[in-house]
Amino acid sequence: MIIFGTRGVVYQLAMLTLVCGGCGNPAAHSLRKYVTKFTLFFVPLFPISTKYRTQCTFCGTEHQLPREQAEAMLAQAAAPQADPAQQPHNYQG
Repeated sequence: MIIFGTRGVVYQLAMLTLVCGGCGNPAAHSLRKYVTKFTLFFVPLFPISTKYRTQCTFCGTEHQLPREQAEAMLAQAAAPQADPAQQPHNYQG
């Protein structure tokens, strides 16, 4: 007897502040990666599908994203934000 099936795994990649398409509020959104893997004897072997979604923490609305857009959002979240107050000043005296 061979036992096989699928198993889903969810990875939370980032928390982003976006304007929600559902409620219109600027709120935190969690960027998540959903991976479904083929299992054999309860051991996950290889991924069957991968989906990226954002979920609004205010209203709970989920939106599915293409991989390229999710990776761009993740890169933008990982990039350090430039704070003008902490920029070096060149004083001429």
